[in-house]
Amino acid sequence: QVQLVESGGGLVQPGGSLRLSCEASGRIFSRSAMSWHRQGPGKERELVAGYTYTGNTNYADSVKGRFTISRDNAKNTVYLQMNSLKPEDTAVYYCHADAGLGDGYWGQGTQVTVSS
Repeated sequence: QVQLVESGGGLVQPGGSLRLSCEASGRIFSRSAMSWHRQGPGKERELVAGYTYTGNTNYADSVKGRFTISRDNAKNTVYLQMNSLKPEDTAVYYCHADAGLGDGYWGQGTQVTVSS
């Protein structure tokens, strides 16, 4: 059973920071390109930040310079450090594991709310 378990969401004031974590089942983490996506109210799900299969990273233009994706292979965990948060960052954030050949998995999502 493949599982992705996200944590770290919450309510934060504009300008604040949060760090999201996504722990994956061992057998999927090592062979997957991991990424973070989000879906804001009334919006479609979008890519926020992710790793390619070669280990490079990419970011949505809206979060460049503010968000950082990282991973700890020993813990089968990928992180999303979010700084200088804005109200428009409010969304449910999802972890995704792309294991290739159409084999992909989603976490359950974690709510991030940026509000004063």
